[in-house]
Amino acid sequence: MNGEGKRVGEVGVQLPETKLPSASPAMESGTMSGPLVSSTTSFRRSGRKMPPTIDVLHAVLRLLCLVTSLIAVSLMVTAKEASTMSLFGFQLPISSKWSFSDSFEYLVGICAAVAAHSLLQLLICLTRFRNNAPVIPSRNYAWLIFAGDQVFAYALMSAGSAAAGVTNLNRTGIRHSALPNFCKPLQRFCDRVAASIGFTIFSCCLLAASVVLDVIWLSNS
Repeated sequence: MNGEGKRVGEVGVQLPETKLPSASPAMESGTMSGPLVSSTTSFRRSGRKMPPTIDVLHAVLRLLCLVTSLIAVSLMVTAKEASTMSLFGFQLPISSKWSFSDSFEYLVGICAAVAAHSLLQLLICLTRFRNNAPVIPSRNYAWLIFAGDQVFAYALMSAGSAAAGVTNLNRTGIRHSALPNFCKPLQRFCDRVAASIGFTIFSCCLLAASVVLDVIWLSNS
């Protein structure tokens, strides 16, 4: 009996309780904090949450702007013609070339710069598509291309306006003077210049559309 009592006493001994560390409120709510989680949160707040349609539109606009800018340059640099015209009863040989006008040279330079800018942005878009990454990775990059697109859009607008003024002068002549319409004997030259100006204005509209997409990204990021 004594032995059984001792055994019961030994069994009844209660060990001291060990308290486990209480769970933090963040763990109870199912969230975690720390450097890894903060980086993940910033990753989720980046451009990856943007709809893929915007990224595709960015690439399409870059491609279209590249094509239209190259067409504008090619039409302008091939604009040259030689012919004869009647002035005061005399047949005079005349020739015209795009490099004779500073406005046309300015248009070629701006369109070439826009084509290089569009090609660079298109290559970046394709590289990010291949790596399954967003086209616009951060707000700083978005502000950068927003400013660049605006600068090139205004430059295209000014180049197209300057070239259009010279082309209109060649087509209508100078009022109250005996200078004729130079576009009559140089019809092919004037048509190429006019087409180049049209593609330049269209490139400006494409860059303006890219600016709108940049604003949409910045407002949703």
